[in-house]
Amino acid sequence: MSLWSPRTIVLLAAAASVLVVLCGSPEVTRSGTAQAADVAKASGTAKVADVAGAAAAILPAGRAVTGVGADKPIGFRLFPASSPWNADVSDLPVHPLSPTYLAAMGLDTGLHPDFGTTWNGAPNGIPYVIVRRGQRRVPISFSYRDESDPGPYPIPRDAPIEGGSASDGDRHIIVLDKDRRLLYEVYDAHYDARHGRWRAGSGAIWDLRVNTVRPDGWTSADAAGLPMLPGLVRYDEVQRGEIRHALRFTVSRTQRAYLYPATHFASSSIDPTLPPMGLRVRLRADYPLDGFSRPVRVILTALKRYGMLVADNGGPWYISGAPDPRWNDDVLHELSRVRGRDFEVVDTGVLEPLRPLIYAGRGTTLWRGGTLRRRATFADPGGGGWTARVSWGDGSQSQTLRVSGDQRLRLVHRYTRPGRHRVTVRVTNAAGVTGSRSFLVTVRRR
Repeated sequence: MSLWSPRTIVLLAAAASVLVVLCGSPEVTRSGTAQAADVAKASGTAKVADVAGAAAAILPAGRAVTGVGADKPIGFRLFPASSPWNADVSDLPVHPLSPTYLAAMGLDTGLHPDFGTTWNGAPNGIPYVIVRRGQRRVPISFSYRDESDPGPYPIPRDAPIEGGSASDGDRHIIVLDKDRRLLYEVYDAHYDARHGRWRAGSGAIWDLRVNTVRPDGWTSADAAGLPMLPGLVRYDEVQRGEIRHALRFTVSRTQRAYLYPATHFASSSIDPTLPPMGLRVRLRADYPLDGFSRPVRVILTALKRYGMLVADNGGPWYISGAPDPRWNDDVLHELSRVRGRDFEVVDTGVLEPLRPLIYAGRGTTLWRGGTLRRRATFADPGGGGWTARVSWGDGSQSQTLRVSGDQRLRLVHRYTRPGRHRVTVRVTNAAGVTGSRSFLVTVRRR
């Protein structure tokens, strides 16, 4: 039988064994998506959301509208049609470990809609906000800046926060710049009114015009290093009668591994029977949809065609969606009739593209005020038309790099801030496929 290749699934068994011995627990557990030392992010069940009002139309530039109000469809497909999020997986083979993974996730556990109208008095789901090109960008700082895309971010002062402004949960903020086709997502967001800026745990910026993933080992605003908005069930899509993308869901436990397009694990367990981050399941083609209400049939049809990806640790078989007052919670809870045994795990190895492979060298140490100087190279036999960028990891703006004819890149940057800075080099080919490589620069005081 053909298992996923080592290139596709990342297992750090030796390091995990040490962590299990030291931590005494096979699973990282904290409330919300978080990063425990250098292990990973882990979270509890998804929390309810806070909606900052609803608007009937896009407001003038510089103003923000919530993406969860009446008649607020996004209006375009998130990521290209060739994105793994938009891939039809109904004909892909079943993975040979499907029974094992399904048993670990819960064969008799029903689906749980982690979205709807309200829960405990607050809007239920993960909210998002749509902004225009003129939205003011504001500074933002990250606790895990080594794995975050630096600001500024166009976050409105009144952006809806998952769980509400007083929440002690994940506190995600999702901002969609509809004009630029850029998606901004942050985890554990708090507004610092005194300094007029946002503070957050981690953040990621996604260019929705190309297929790209985070650098290997990087988180995002989600534990698996995935974008969140593309995986949400949205009312406008269900009302239209078709969901044309994969969904996002959580499971109670995962292993210390991830599958494309995920780039980050959230566990210290090396138990091979547990699902890795990015694992994709689909509803069996022969599962009958008779007897379900129309909105639920739309969701289940999408699960047959596109499936859903493991994105975080949380409630078992919890499907994520955006809150909307028009949801019928009783209808949504028809999903609980669908059990884990009604799914199958998909072998998605064929979806992983050949990405540019970059060599940028190992980490290095500099004195404060020192300059990093080195050359990086990359190989991409099937590619062409490359563009390259580098993030220096010290809070400065990312920089476009010149690609020489022999596929070399020149890295030059002066560091003035002591600390550990993760440099990330990204190369994107004409097909929109991105490869990345990172290394650490440690800057010491003299």
